[in-house]
Amino acid sequence: MLKMKKNVLKITAILGLTTVLLNSCGPNENAPLVYFPDMYFPVAYDPLMKAQDAYSDHENEIPAFVRNNGATGLSPVEGSVAQNKDGVFEEGKLPKNPDEYNAGYDASKAISTSPLNPANAAKDIERGKILFDHTCSACHGTGGDGQGPIVQSGAYSGVPNYADREITVGSVHYVLTNGRNAMGSYAGQLNPGDRWRVAMYVMSAFKKNAAPAPAAAAAVAATATTETTETKK
Repeated sequence: MLKMKKNVLKITAILGLTTVLLNSCGPNENAPLVYFPDMYFPVAYDPLMKAQDAYSDHENEIPAFVRNNGATGLSPVEGSVAQNKDGVFEEGKLPKNPDEYNAGYDASKAISTSPLNPANAAKDIERGKILFDHTCSACHGTGGDGQGPIVQSGAYSGVPNYADREITVGSVHYVLTNGRNAMGSYAGQLNPGDRWRVAMYVMSAFKKNAAPAPAAAAAVAATATTETTETKK
């Protein structure tokens, strides 16, 4: 009799534990109590949308959002590093197909100066050298001859010598941003301003005495002609 009671207790305990486990793993759409609702009902905010709680009807009253007219895209914290302090971000214009890429590359050759402040050119070129040595020299070589350690090891080939290339600061920046041939984009490794600094260094160190590319020369000539005509008027 005692043994039978023990078996009944065991069966009851097992059934009770099973019921609890099944209920805890079952549907949770109508959970009676929710702790940390922001985690239970995750919300992917659009940076500019009006913030609302997914689990209630009232508008979000977080003070930071209220001060920003309800938008969740807040200004950077004071003292933080700006992602685009140079103000030259143009990634929205990235080419979407080969025709757009080729047209953009051809147009980039007409750019003979960077959009950065010319008063800081010496410092920009100095930083460009540091970035080039850290990011580009493994393939292009510290001398820009295309004989970096990766190429010399035999693991990679076909890296051109800058001295043999028809390039401008604009075309170097374009290739850093979009890639070209076997070289991928470095937009993920270098911010927009720093890509211009690397391009400035390349032109300063390896193409200092190079004549402007034909496209750039044509653009300069057209500008000069226009200015002369306007002066005569």
